[in-house]
Amino acid sequence: MDDSCVDGMLVPEGTSVLERLGAALTSAGVLFTHTHHEAVYTSAEAAAIRGVSLHSGAKALILKGKDDFFMAVLPADLSLDSVRIRKAIGSKRLRFANKDEVFAMTGLAPGSIPPFGSLFGLETVCDERLSENDRINFNAGSHRDSFQISYEDFVGYERPRVVGCAKVADTDATA
Repeated sequence: MDDSCVDGMLVPEGTSVLERLGAALTSAGVLFTHTHHEAVYTSAEAAAIRGVSLHSGAKALILKGKDDFFMAVLPADLSLDSVRIRKAIGSKRLRFANKDEVFAMTGLAPGSIPPFGSLFGLETVCDERLSENDRINFNAGSHRDSFQISYEDFVGYERPRVVGCAKVADTDATA
């Protein structure tokens, strides 16, 4: 891996995603809060340890449409609506990236990926309901580090395509 540029800054080889993201946001003047905590592996665990609502969690999913991989970001209490996202990206095909593909693109394990596809050369598609939060929360390159930023700063920095691509998580179909 060679040195690379993030938001106009030269980032040395071996720099972690946490460091790259923090440097990029700081360089752009985006205020964020960094919390280091015990490891969390589910959105519910993350919300509990952060002391925030599950809805404020920005869940990052890496998907492949017809031709390319992209990142979908949605509130952590919602599920991906495959019909709506296929329509939004104009693809009849859609699948989740597997663990090896996720690692190859990001260097990270699923569940630790921040909602910034731009860090990995991916387009970011964001569910419109994430805007219901003044501030969003997400893992920042590890299961032990979280960032919180304003939704407006997220959209201003990342410039995602905002669409309806989430639905209420399926629970008991008989209820």
